Amino acid sequence: MTKKDSISIKRTISIKAIVTPSWKQDAENELSKAISSSDQQLSQLEQEGQQVMSNIRSQAANPLDPRVQEQVGQIQQQIAAKRSELEEQKRNLLQQQTQVRELKMDDVVEQGQLDSFCDISVGDNLIKKMQVSITVKDGIVKSIDNI
Repeated sequence: MTKKDSISIKRTISIKAIVTPSWKQDAENELSKAISSSDQQLSQLEQEGQQVMSNIRSQAANPLDPRVQEQVGQIQQQIAAKRSELEEQKRNLLQQQTQVRELKMDDVVEQGQLDSFCDISVGDNLIKKMQVSITVKDGIVKSIDNI
C-alpha cells in the first residue's frame, strides 16, 4: 500500500460583489423582472382556477351537488395555497429590492457561491484552504482572499 501525501478536494467559494451603479442597476432590473413574473403567475393562477371551477360546475348535472361543491372547495384550497406561496415569494423579492436600493456605493455584498477544487497536502491547514472568497467589481476579480 502506498501512502498519499496530497489529494484534490472540492470546496465552496463565496463570491462577493462591490456595489457600483451598474451592479445596482442590474440587481434592481433582475428583481423587477422577478416581481413582474410573480404578478403574472398570480394572475394566471386566478384565471386558470376560475376556469377549472367553471368547467366543473358546467359539466356537473347539478352544480349544487355536495360532491361538486366539495371538488370546487378542494380546488379553491389548492389555489389559495399556491397564491399564498406566490405572494410570499413576491414579498421576499420586494424586500430584496428595498435592500438593494438602500445599498451605498462600494458596499460589499454576498452575491453567491461557486464550487472549486484545490489540492491539500499533509501539513496544510484545512480550514484556511476551505475558507476562500472572491471579490468582484463589475465582473472583474479584485481579490481572492482567505477568510
